[in-house]
Amino acid sequence: MSKTYTTLGDLKPGNFIIIDNEPCKIVEMSKAKTGKHGSAKAHVVAIGLFSKSKKTLVAPVDQQVEVPIIEKRVGQVIADMGDMIQLMDMETYETFEVEKELIDEKIRDKVQPGVEVEYWVIMGKRMVVRTR
Repeated sequence: MSKTYTTLGDLKPGNFIIIDNEPCKIVEMSKAKTGKHGSAKAHVVAIGLFSKSKKTLVAPVDQQVEVPIIEKRVGQVIADMGDMIQLMDMETYETFEVEKELIDEKIRDKVQPGVEVEYWVIMGKRMVVRTR
C-alpha cells in the first residue's frame, strides 16, 4: 500500500485522501469550531477515484488521515481489446491492461493505439488520466 499520513486540517479541495480504504479526491471541505471545550471539526466530501462514489468524513481537524501516494507515469496504447486497453510503459517497456472504466470519460474516445497517455498508479491500481 503506497500511502502516507497528514493532518486533516492541512488538506483542501483538490487534494487526495483515503476514505474507507479507497483513494478519493476532495471536492468540498468545511471546518466548524465547536463549543467551549470541543475541538474544531472538519467535514470532508470526496469522490472515489475508482468507484466514482461520494464519500463523507467528519473528524477533528488535528486527526491524522491517510493520503495516497500517486505515481504519475507515461505509457503508449498498444491495443484496444474491447472493454480493456493494453498499455506499454515508456520507461520500463512493461506491458499491462487497464479497464476502460478506469479511463477518464473526457478522453475515452481519444485513446487509440499509438497514442501516448499519462497514467497514475494509486495503491497498486492504474488509471489513465490524460492524453499527451
